[in-house]
Amino acid sequence: MSAEVATEVRNTALTDKHVALGAKMVPFAGFLMPVTYEGVTAEHETVRKGVGVFDVSHMGEFLFTGENVIALLNKVCTNDVTTMVDGQAQYTCLPNKTGGIVDDLIIYRRSATQFWVVVNASNVEKDWNWISSHNDLGVKMENLSDQYSLLAIQGPKAAEAMQSLTDLDLKSMKYYSFKLGTFAGVKDVMVSTTGYTGSGGFEIYIKNEDANKVWDAVFAAGAKWNIKPIGLAARDTLRLEMGFCLYGNDINDTTSPIEAGLGWITKFTKEFTNSVAIKAHKENGVARKLVGFELIDKGIPRHDYPIVDATNKVIGVVTSGTMAPSLNKAIGLGYVTTANAAPDSEIYIQVRGKNLKAKVVKPPFYKP
Repeated sequence: MSAEVATEVRNTALTDKHVALGAKMVPFAGFLMPVTYEGVTAEHETVRKGVGVFDVSHMGEFLFTGENVIALLNKVCTNDVTTMVDGQAQYTCLPNKTGGIVDDLIIYRRSATQFWVVVNASNVEKDWNWISSHNDLGVKMENLSDQYSLLAIQGPKAAEAMQSLTDLDLKSMKYYSFKLGTFAGVKDVMVSTTGYTGSGGFEIYIKNEDANKVWDAVFAAGAKWNIKPIGLAARDTLRLEMGFCLYGNDINDTTSPIEAGLGWITKFTKEFTNSVAIKAHKENGVARKLVGFELIDKGIPRHDYPIVDATNKVIGVVTSGTMAPSLNKAIGLGYVTTANAAPDSEIYIQVRGKNLKAKVVKPPFYKP
């Protein structure tokens, strides 16, 4: 059995780098990925205060080309693609036909006829099949996931540390934008500012054959700023401090964008998959909502822990939870009944049979 599992887990182009650096490697979304190097708290603080590098090459990349590409994306996505301009990125999601979410994703407009789309690693095939099934508009679709590596260089020192590697003006780039340019001697590299940490930085999309060269250049350029490799465990604590959703935890095939607090990326200026039903959610209200919470009692909330009220009645479930390194307090996200979703509402998290007092707070938990 172990041999069979081993053949199913793939390496990224940078796996040998992580192993040489002493990373703890774990299977994640079909890939062997670095979860920690020196420890979650230290890595978390590196990103909050300096600059760190994540290998997130497991993510999926699609390229859509054609005269009807905007029409296709607008049909399958909740957000309005027509509002985008060249060089802009947009966060959106793919609704399914039963009120849930196929995936959340980021789309990048390269031109009116070409868009780059980044999807979650565990959903590459699922998303490809879903969008393909709606592509009756002749849009050319290319799944480039196996050809590209992705580095997320995150932290307040990222622009300063990386500027020597590129002719692009990194400091002038706005959040959720991207540019194409030379990076670490590699031409036509896509550099974006769609980070998942809340501390600024860049994502570098490179061909697999350039990954090791670029990795080495990034660490050489960033040495003066004490740049460090960061694992996926710290990526999770960083995103949770910002209240960012993680697909499979906080959103999935059964969660409505309105329940999940994603009304801001759900635009009813056009029709999209299941838009009538989702609009009804917005207009009529939903029975439960995704909320942030802080623990008042000592303990750590975890995925699937029950949430109860003062009478011990189950009112929801934890979807993500951790001890937040930047805040030194336990935080989480979870779905609760709408009556218990208002900020400052008192709720209780059941941790190993004990009801621990918590209060609902509006994310982000971490405010720079």
